[in-house]
Amino acid sequence: MSRQESRGEEPRGLRPVDLARAAGISTQQIRNYADAGILPPAPRSPAGYRRFDARHRQALLTYRALIRGYGPGPAQGIMRAVHEGEVPRALALVDAGHAELHGQRGALRTTGEALEAVADEGPGAPAPPRSRLRVGEVAAHLGLRTSTLRVWEAAGLLVPTRDPVTHYRSYLPADVRDARVINMLRQSHYPLPQIRPVLDELRHSGGVEALRTAVARRAEALDQRTRAMLEGAGRLHEYLADGVE
Repeated sequence: MSRQESRGEEPRGLRPVDLARAAGISTQQIRNYADAGILPPAPRSPAGYRRFDARHRQALLTYRALIRGYGPGPAQGIMRAVHEGEVPRALALVDAGHAELHGQRGALRTTGEALEAVADEGPGAPAPPRSRLRVGEVAAHLGLRTSTLRVWEAAGLLVPTRDPVTHYRSYLPADVRDARVINMLRQSHYPLPQIRPVLDELRHSGGVEALRTAVARRAEALDQRTRAMLEGAGRLHEYLADGVE
């Protein structure tokens, strides 16, 4: 029994600063979380101040753990659904996060296999019958938009030559191969700056070490996200088990 309880007084609640310190965030963020429904409703004192307690602290730590695994948007949706009494909706959001991660793992596995195959083929195959293609032909061959190829060119990832007469872009088989590699990596959510060393490896040495490193790093990141999801889901389970309606 606390000293306040032994004197017959109501135990002092938690201040916004107490919650902020527990999560390593600002007091303004605590207020924002309360307004957004991330924390359960908090009664107010006669002076108008919110009265937080241990349940709010648990909700806060649950939300912060969910962010690390599921991202801010889904984490907010999960907590709001719980506090609105829609636990099945919250659980569906959890399922959606795991399904997305599973899809990314499958895409990464396919990407790794495809990249190895592309690297082993060399710059000459597979390619369309003609050795020089225009941007529209390359886009059609790979199922992309011409604007996508131009974005990659602006980022310095593709360097097609220019026809000396028409000044049209001209893609050699090696350029088509590079575009295929970029497309595969983008499908696995690689940012453009991280794709450059992969292409450099292919162009300069013909090796696949940069490809393997890129895929391994992505796999490690997915493993870390899985662990974060497990932690977040575990905290959510405890929060629900403690009687949140």
